[in-house]
Amino acid sequence: MQRLLTGLQPSGALHIGNYFGALKPFAEMYAEYESYLMVVDYHALTSLRNGDELRGNIKNVVRDYLAVGVDPAKAIIFQQSQVQEHTEFAWVLECLVTVSFLELGHAYKDKVAKGIEATAGLFNYPMLMAADILLYDTDVVPVGEDQRQHLEYAREAAAKFNKAYGETLKEPKELIQKSVAVVPGTDGKKMSKSYGNTIPLFGTKDEISKAVMSIVTDSGGDKPEHVFAIHKLLKTETELAPLYEDNQGKYKALKDALIEDLDALIAPMREKRSAITDAEVKKVLDEGSAKAREKAASKMREVRQKVGVAL
Repeated sequence: MQRLLTGLQPSGALHIGNYFGALKPFAEMYAEYESYLMVVDYHALTSLRNGDELRGNIKNVVRDYLAVGVDPAKAIIFQQSQVQEHTEFAWVLECLVTVSFLELGHAYKDKVAKGIEATAGLFNYPMLMAADILLYDTDVVPVGEDQRQHLEYAREAAAKFNKAYGETLKEPKELIQKSVAVVPGTDGKKMSKSYGNTIPLFGTKDEISKAVMSIVTDSGGDKPEHVFAIHKLLKTETELAPLYEDNQGKYKALKDALIEDLDALIAPMREKRSAITDAEVKKVLDEGSAKAREKAASKMREVRQKVGVAL
């Protein structure tokens, strides 16, 4: 069985773009692999400066995955900061790659262009991500097409280490799911918290309604493009055809239908999520992190021996 690793940053409340782009695909495939699901809390420090908020977000990420159906008995769900080998190994990798190599990072340049402070942590982010992946001899990492470069960084870091110290690290492959499309936001851009164009994943029906009613529509067309693009995530075009044909130009009716379909999807998950206690979350993270530490410690012992710090 191949080993799969994925992570989610606890930087705030999730939206339906996170669900269709990451949570749902993972929930559908994780049982086919030896799966590691990581809450990447150290990565969140590049953008979040509130300790209480981060603590809450960490718990909520676990709730989110449990609510969409991930079974902690079938996946190792763990907290990055509980496995200290991640930051130790990141330093080793940082000593192998060049500044000019890291300067090529699309994500770094995009975030700086959006006004995010260009900290050393943000710049070195790809090497912590590479450490996350390489510590576990990961075979595949599910990513969107726009995240392919992250795996290229991990493979390059592995190749540099192997060339310097001998064959030690497995070069992972990206698992690009062609069926997972970019989820449009309420303004038609990619759905993102930074754009303020999201529909909350576990929001109340009123919160969902407010977000859907804010979707930008083109008054010149019979079929509101952005409404339809989101609706296609829930039903097939064949199923939606009669609704959109019968309500041409009736944007409110179409938005109302989208609200009902979204709430039908979200309501059961929202109810399940609300019943998950802090104690249950802590148990999942503690048990999963202990298993992850065992694997990471084994790989780090080998790394220390190869680089020469183990006497």
